[in-house]
Amino acid sequence: MNKLPALLGYSLILSLSIFLRGCTSPNSSPKEEEKTPPNIVIIFTDDQGYQDVGCFGSPDISTPHLDHLARNGVRFTQFYVAQPVCSASRAALMTGCYPSRVSISGAFGPNVKHGLNPEEMTLAELLKPLGYATGIFGKWHLGDLSPFLPTEQGFDEYYGIPYSNDMWPYHPERPENYPPLKLMEGDQVIDTLESQEFITTEYTERAVSFIERNKKNPFFLYVPHSMPHVPLFVSDKFKGKSPRGLYGDVISEIDWSVGQIMEALKKHRLEKNTLVIFTSDNGPWLSYGDHSGSALPLREGKGTTWEGGVRVPAIMSWKGTLPAGIVTDKPAMTIDILPTIAQITGASLPEKPIDGTSMWELLTNPETAEPHHDAYFFYYRQNELHSILSGDGHWKLHYPHTYRTLNGRPGGKGGQPVKYEQSETDLELYNLVNDVSEVQNMREDYPEIVSTLVQLGDSAREELGDRLTGTEGTGVRPLGRLE
Repeated sequence: MNKLPALLGYSLILSLSIFLRGCTSPNSSPKEEEKTPPNIVIIFTDDQGYQDVGCFGSPDISTPHLDHLARNGVRFTQFYVAQPVCSASRAALMTGCYPSRVSISGAFGPNVKHGLNPEEMTLAELLKPLGYATGIFGKWHLGDLSPFLPTEQGFDEYYGIPYSNDMWPYHPERPENYPPLKLMEGDQVIDTLESQEFITTEYTERAVSFIERNKKNPFFLYVPHSMPHVPLFVSDKFKGKSPRGLYGDVISEIDWSVGQIMEALKKHRLEKNTLVIFTSDNGPWLSYGDHSGSALPLREGKGTTWEGGVRVPAIMSWKGTLPAGIVTDKPAMTIDILPTIAQITGASLPEKPIDGTSMWELLTNPETAEPHHDAYFFYYRQNELHSILSGDGHWKLHYPHTYRTLNGRPGGKGGQPVKYEQSETDLELYNLVNDVSEVQNMREDYPEIVSTLVQLGDSAREELGDRLTGTEGTGVRPLGRLE
């Protein structure tokens, strides 16, 4: 008896021949009749969980500005990052590639002699030839030494920290591992930080100023917040205001920041010519307990490829161009942002192969758009293929691998983490439509689906490699390294 369910609909009889295909050049820009190309704003939070937004079901965190953004745009309930960890996740956003393709994994530490290869094209470099002003105000984490700095990778302006905000001498577990935390402007260190209460406000003020100064020209504004990555800091104006404690205060200030940016766009009459994207770099760091977010009802969090680690809140808005108040459960990933921006601006795609495909049809016609990928692939650690998502988002296959977990124990308190345990998964299949928490293994019930996804996994290994099977990928490009 064939048990292939109707849930698969149009998507899971998948063509291996077009797997991991490069994006074709866009036929036309949706705004090509306008004299001024659309502005692009990306707000990228750090370790914010799937549930940590009001419109995503938070029971105790108020986010009126993000909720308003969702009411005026498209809210994604199945949006993914390419890896559940800092540097790798940001590499995917900046390049449109799986991090494995550009040889980035994990989270870079201070003063490492490697980074995002300058030969890769970033979003900023994609837009510079079109006359865009480009600015980043926040955390970079793709290399803190020359030639890996943002101002050497397409950004005109940079203000922020070059890696995670816990990589400083006050780390709760490894303070001896880290030097003073650098605050940078351009390519210069302008200070070292003893405290971080001001940081979200400062990023916001810099972002608003950037909009003001570039209101007559197209611009790309990237605001990768340091928060709510631990250690948590918040300004006095939000301290003690949230029933969720310090973590809720931090999210409230990020929500305020979104409101300030949207108000600046409105003030300068730029709302109808600006695409705004809000999302997070991965799920919550659960071992920090009351200083961590929530991914409920998803399983696990940051550092795993279970849904709680890789599925993140995402909202995209463009007044008058994208439909308003739409909620879509069709999947997309951060690798799809670069080719989407290329299409709407008319920018030329990178000459080197990328993995993302434009989700413009999904943004403009979310109810009728068909899947634009055969599958999504989740790697972790040193290029280990851990799981695969079917292109329609219905099915998730996990390969056997170890992962970290609290096994139901509570996390830490007051900024002190508890230790993870190690667990192991077998070859397991989950129906995310009926079982978003990945509880019931359906492997034995749907062998055809397992077989199809395994075939796609084999193709991914050939292209991107896989340390678990000892496979060297044919399409992997080198990490940037200092000689």
